[in-house]
Amino acid sequence: MAVRAVRGAVQLERDEAGHMAERVGELLGTVLERNRLTADDLISVWFTATLDLHSDFPAAAARGIGILDVPLICAQELDVTGAMPRVVRVLAHIESDLARPDIAHVYLGATAALRKDIAQ
Repeated sequence: MAVRAVRGAVQLERDEAGHMAERVGELLGTVLERNRLTADDLISVWFTATLDLHSDFPAAAARGIGILDVPLICAQELDVTGAMPRVVRVLAHIESDLARPDIAHVYLGATAALRKDIAQ
């Protein structure tokens, strides 16, 4: 079993707590599914959100889908001119038997354009 990192992102249509919970929950669920993981495989999860998102903490979505005993932290994304708006990014540290090239990084919808090199 190795320690690996998996990345992902999702763009929200609007800054509302319920919508954030739905979209971030979808992102995390997809990360787990595509990498054949359970919450027990998670070591820690970092979230960043763009400056225009302030209705809730992205980590609240993780708690909402049952990720309860994993350390989570939220931070603000850099405010880069021209950057995609309303984006939540995730960096999850995991325990996995997958080789590094086999990790499925998850960029939902328009965020696939952020990392064309690793988006799957």
